[in-house]
Amino acid sequence: MCTYGPRLTESHRRAAYYIDRILKGMKPADLPIERPTVFELVLNLKAAKALDVTLPQSVLVRADEVIE
Repeated sequence: MCTYGPRLTESHRRAAYYIDRILKGMKPADLPIERPTVFELVLNLKAAKALDVTLPQSVLVRADEVIE
């Protein structure tokens, strides 16, 4: 019905950065640990309808992506 978490495209971009640094000779232990900074809210209206759940308009407006 809904998910809130790190944006996957941003996570993949950061993973590519780490792979690039490792391939250039850095030790993985020397790389800093990073937390996600970009999050997204995705709503699935079809699933909500199947569960007979009505989502408030305020939630729909704040969603980054709405799956119909």
